[in-house]
Amino acid sequence: MDLVQSYREDLALIRTWAARVPVAVLLGAIVLLPRFGSDYATYIVTLISIYAIGILGQTLLIGYTGQISFGQAGFLAIGAFTLAHLVRGGVPFPLGLLAAGLMAALFGVLVGFPSLRLKGPYLAVATLGFGVAVYQVFSNWDVLSGGRMGIAVPPLAWGGIRKSLLMYYLNVGLAIVFTLATYNLVSSYVGRAFIAIRDSDIAAEVMGVSLTRYKLLAFAVSSFYAGVQGGLLAQLFGHLEPQMFTISETITLLVGVVVGGLASVEGPLFGAAFAVLVPQVFSGYRELVPAVFGTAILLVMIFEPHGLAGRWVKLRLYFSHWPFR
Repeated sequence: MDLVQSYREDLALIRTWAARVPVAVLLGAIVLLPRFGSDYATYIVTLISIYAIGILGQTLLIGYTGQISFGQAGFLAIGAFTLAHLVRGGVPFPLGLLAAGLMAALFGVLVGFPSLRLKGPYLAVATLGFGVAVYQVFSNWDVLSGGRMGIAVPPLAWGGIRKSLLMYYLNVGLAIVFTLATYNLVSSYVGRAFIAIRDSDIAAEVMGVSLTRYKLLAFAVSSFYAGVQGGLLAQLFGHLEPQMFTISETITLLVGVVVGGLASVEGPLFGAAFAVLVPQVFSGYRELVPAVFGTAILLVMIFEPHGLAGRWVKLRLYFSHWPFR
């Protein structure tokens, strides 16, 4: 019985009061923000929630499975334009969003096949080529992207609720759902298989882990997250153009993964906040944003390899034993 209880405690997402109190305060602030905060703050939190979903998928692929992908912008574009075309055709938004994720997951499986033979920089170049190819297809095929005018996405309406408020609660709710789903995934046999492949794919295969199945699954799940993120961005912005999905978008997601924490479920939340807030803070000096991103990656890799999530865990442990430590 003690072993069962101990195992349940190990699987618990929130284990101590030191973690429960900040989480409760954060949830309360999220609920009350639209009422007492500004429209700008509501929009920023909405954007952070959307990016957190995509960075969660990247974390599963890079941090837990050890597969590097530079093609996330391509999956974002596929999800975004899929949702736009379906919603414009009269498909309900929930079904369109699901289809956007599944379409991106399908291409993720196709892109994942090179991962069965390629590793490291070779895999990164292969996925980068996919992202560039998707951008070129949408840029040159007006039927898919709407040409220079782009595609307008019909606004989401439900029960007369203001669009900004509806998008806020929808995206924050989805970010929470995807976070919990990701935590359960990495705590399951599938998550342990991902970690085994990351640490040593040869040893994992010897132990009975199918490299083909789990590498392709990792790409599919990560691409599904990216497709959902693309669909949510399309609905939030209300207008799509191929120029929105260049290599810079992939770099933004990678920055979020590294700065947030490579192998952490909480890391994408911190990474998304960093990736969204830095361009807002330096909105008047956009040319400094890449320099800030690069400097942040260097500082994290040198002084805090576990990212902001690692610093958060250390802070939590410190206060859990306060004032004796």
